[in-house]
Amino acid sequence: MRYLAIDYGTKRTGLAICDFNETIASPLTVIQGQKELLKKISEVIDAENVDAVVLGLPLNMDGSEGFQSKLVLKFAKQLENCLNIPVHLQDERLSSFGAEEKLIPANYTRKKKKKRLDAVAAAEILESFLQQNTSRNSTGPELSSSE
Repeated sequence: MRYLAIDYGTKRTGLAICDFNETIASPLTVIQGQKELLKKISEVIDAENVDAVVLGLPLNMDGSEGFQSKLVLKFAKQLENCLNIPVHLQDERLSSFGAEEKLIPANYTRKKKKKRLDAVAAAEILESFLQQNTSRNSTGPELSSSE
């Protein structure tokens, strides 16, 4: 399956994609602003043969939902209404921190780092999702204790 990860933001939205084997998550692009955001995402989905979307859900460190979470949940509904593919939510706590850590060795200027950060954060979200999926699938079926 091919997944597109979205790190949603009101100013910038990062996109990342995985290969068909679900092993490599790669930053794809950053979309500036909200104008035609759904249309642009839909075009990427078509061009990249995406099967499902993974949308980062920015929970507070204690797991509660804040203002940004509510915006993302509203956006998730818009995606579900606009797309004909599944939309999964993925906890994105610390994804931006991880993305910044990955960009340190590149010695980008602040401006260049800002342009790439959201796509790298989307790749972090997708990596977490893929790892969780792999863990779920590799543990096998759960046994019920109905005896």
